[in-house]
Amino acid sequence: MPTKAKVNLGPSAGPANRAALIAAARDVFAEAGFMAPLSSVARRASVGQGSLYRHFPDRIALAVAVFDDNITALEELGARTDSTLVDLFDSVAEQVIASTALIDMILSERNDQRAEHLATRMTAVAAALLARDQDQGRLALHVEPADIMLAISMLAMLLARTPDGERTEAATRARAIFRAAFVPVQPVQPPHPPKK
Repeated sequence: MPTKAKVNLGPSAGPANRAALIAAARDVFAEAGFMAPLSSVARRASVGQGSLYRHFPDRIALAVAVFDDNITALEELGARTDSTLVDLFDSVAEQVIASTALIDMILSERNDQRAEHLATRMTAVAAALLARDQDQGRLALHVEPADIMLAISMLAMLLARTPDGERTEAATRARAIFRAAFVPVQPVQPPHPPKK
């Protein structure tokens, strides 16, 4: 029985193929780890390996694209006027839980220039939300964007190293610790002298 050949849509399929590859990579890396065969990503995306390598010449390029996509979602969150740093921590935790394998990529390829812009974009989101929270009295004024980025990195590393079934609870505990560390400190009132 003859099978119907796939129709080549040419360059017009490029953006859709790229989006499908990023979505597939997120799933494949989450299921099989960062070193999963790239052929699995192409199969999951229903595209040929040639298309995969046209968009992403290597594994790092593909992982960076997944992170870029994740940060775009965080930027959209940060642009909402009702968003807070708590929302950012929650979203980062969800992203890390969904794809802990990508943390391995960041650790192993932290000096790759293609990944440098990720920290810049992430810091901008954190700084904007920090300023908003400080303006509204939700966070202490001594907290800096570098403190938020450190907390996010610690959260990501913790979740990447925590067994799957325990990640949600670990994320909840970590967020509570950060919240307690960053809230404004209420001045301690001196005790009243005893009445005579």
